[in-house]
Amino acid sequence: MSGEERRWSFLALACLAVVLSLTTWFSATAVIPELKTRWQLGAAAAAWLTNGVQAGFVIGALTSSILGLPDRWRLNRMMAGAAALAGAANLVLLIEPGAVVAVLARFVTGIALAGVYPPAIKLMATWFRKERGLALGLLIAALTLGSALPHLVRAIGAGVDWRVVVSASSLCAFVSAAIFGRALHEGPFPFARSVVDPRLVGAIIRNRPVMLANLGYFGHMWELYAMWGWFLAYAGAALAAGNPIFSGNVSLLTFAVIAVGALGAAGGGLLADRVGRCNTTALSMALSGACALLIGVVFDGPSWLFVAVALVWGVSVIADSAQFSAAVTELAEPHLVGSALAFQMGIGFAITIVAIWMVPLFGEAIGGWRWAFLLLVPGPAIGAAAMLALRADRSALKLAGGRR
Repeated sequence: MSGEERRWSFLALACLAVVLSLTTWFSATAVIPELKTRWQLGAAAAAWLTNGVQAGFVIGALTSSILGLPDRWRLNRMMAGAAALAGAANLVLLIEPGAVVAVLARFVTGIALAGVYPPAIKLMATWFRKERGLALGLLIAALTLGSALPHLVRAIGAGVDWRVVVSASSLCAFVSAAIFGRALHEGPFPFARSVVDPRLVGAIIRNRPVMLANLGYFGHMWELYAMWGWFLAYAGAALAAGNPIFSGNVSLLTFAVIAVGALGAAGGGLLADRVGRCNTTALSMALSGACALLIGVVFDGPSWLFVAVALVWGVSVIADSAQFSAAVTELAEPHLVGSALAFQMGIGFAITIVAIWMVPLFGEAIGGWRWAFLLLVPGPAIGAAAMLALRADRSALKLAGGRR
């Protein structure tokens, strides 16, 4: 097998392993209706079955960044152990331990997944100097498809026992651990190793180009998970208001809106490698921010226009995601790349918790769901401005072979 063929086969395996491991992130989300009834959960406890993973990921990513773990440990071993831990923590749900222990198990699952996703980005960067944007875009496309699967389960498999969903996701995580541990390793362009030094985070923060890319990512994350997390409720509200969306199957529409983002992530990577990371991310955020506004305009129909705006939003809201990470791999000091990625994602996912919490409160304060997504518009606006500022910086010549 040639070197060219080998790197693409490694990317395919990495995408598969990332999807398999990240099914544990959404396993509880897919069966929340059953768990609420069986465990007599209130709305707050049920929400923490999802937010617990988000919070755990934040703590895991920031701790990993401070300790420089992705820059000190072998990436494939780190990811294998983390994926196995995620699968084991997920299995705790099967013993029906009660709300407190279940949320704690979800928190541990999030911590473990922080040892999978950011290092996977760095691992793939060691295989791709050219076409790095496309490679990381395909990795995010895999993540996007994994994110959409619970909604497909709810749309077409309502009769599946919740234990099957949880058990299958843990099995997927254990398979991914085997792939990470046995089939993947760093490529021909490794980054320098680092040592434990808490001051490394300070070095990341003082790097202006890296922080501009981070600010772009933070604006993107303000929008992304709140849109993914609340679109089902938003579409349901539109249906209740008289908009006959997808013949009433809002779970199927939500699956389509999230899953179509896989095309956006792959297409965004292809575009970024050709016209520049700053140009691509700014365009993507301009489109997604516009959709966050327009979805309210078409809230009550016509149905085809509501669906069209939603699908364009699904494509554009994720099209830029991988490019912020790709930018960090190109702008950060080589011995800080893993820590810089973990820092970026830790802060980014912390922002998602706030956005997810605030969207329904904002909607309630202004009288309903119709204009609730207006709260998300400042995120892509700020993010686009940051990436245009980065484009004006000379260091942007390091991006995508000089394509800003």
